Amino acid sequence: MHDTTMWPFGSLMMVLFAALVILPFSLIFKKAGYSQWLGLLMILPIVNLVLLYFLAFSTWPYDKAHHSPRD
Repeated sequence: MHDTTMWPFGSLMMVLFAALVILPFSLIFKKAGYSQWLGLLMILPIVNLVLLYFLAFSTWPYDKAHHSPRD
């Protein structure tokens, strides 16, 4: 009665969704001066929230290199 098989494109949709999350965050981390590979961590629950707060409240390496004042 209960079908335990996955929707035929379920795996493809998960990969597509992960790419939609990873790509923009990778670019944001790269522009901020961090490794773009940190974007991969954004698909992990709880870790993504910690990284988001870290990104928002830390002084970015890009800012340090260009000596721009913080707001």
